[in-house]
Amino acid sequence: MARPRLHDDALRTRLLEVTSRVISSDGETAVTVRKVAADAGTSASAVYALFGSREALVEAVSDEGFRRFAHELAAAGRGADPVEDLRALGRAYRRFALADPHYFRVMFHRGVAPSGGDPARAVEQPTFRVLHAAVARVLDGAPDDRVLAAAVGLWGLVHGLVSLELAGLLPGDEATRAEAFTQAGATVAEALLAG
Repeated sequence: MARPRLHDDALRTRLLEVTSRVISSDGETAVTVRKVAADAGTSASAVYALFGSREALVEAVSDEGFRRFAHELAAAGRGADPVEDLRALGRAYRRFALADPHYFRVMFHRGVAPSGGDPARAVEQPTFRVLHAAVARVLDGAPDDRVLAAAVGLWGLVHGLVSLELAGLLPGDEATRAEAFTQAGATVAEALLAG
């Protein structure tokens, strides 16, 4: 007979949420097993049982953020119109950042690498490869260096707009900010894709 699990997925998720919020607000160095356990209403031994170490917990937060991000990008789908697919990816990026701002900050502002990852090689991450493939469809037949340059430019545009919005620096209500995102994306994206 198998041993019963002492700690469930709900506790694991709660620990990841708490840790992502600590890193987002105070930085990675503020994460201690005791603090996270106390904030999550559990014991330090539960953290060790689920993650093994403080370092593995921090990596797991980044892994979870990229997992959620990849899920949101995949939900954007792929249709017959490559330009609309690219717009859908931009909207998915924004949705993820607004829904999970603490994970977004851990992944991109705090630079916590996923397990086995190197934040300096972001263009090799599966989530970036989705954008690269979408740009390649729009620029059908373009050389890879041209596709990469356009993809990095589009990423910078979307990331910058979302970061400004999360910082509270874009004026207006949600509908106004969403429209500004769409308009800026359409105007600048067209120039980036035109080269």
